[in-house]
Amino acid sequence: MSRTQHEQDMVMFDVPPPLQSRGMEAYAQTWELFFRYHKPNTPFDFRELAITAGSDVAFAVAVMWCGPDSSSNPVDKDGFLFRLTVGLRKVGGHWRIAHEHHSVPATD
Repeated sequence: MSRTQHEQDMVMFDVPPPLQSRGMEAYAQTWELFFRYHKPNTPFDFRELAITAGSDVAFAVAVMWCGPDSSSNPVDKDGFLFRLTVGLRKVGGHWRIAHEHHSVPATD
């Protein structure tokens, strides 16, 4: 049984390039960049979370905090806030992630 909770045809929009990843293979390739900059044991924390669900589709929106020294940007040395939106479909009685969108607030 696959441990992934993602649909094989999932779509992700992310902060660093590529702007869009389609499918699990493309999604998996983005993790190389993530692990290049993310230090093990750096916390992720939900600051806000709202979930809206129907019988077979749902979405969750969150404001999250990524812990100290988890970014290559010196400005973020104490951590930074980012937004997360996840779209889900119920398939075979199980919720599966069909879409992820990560973003950071625009700066002046």
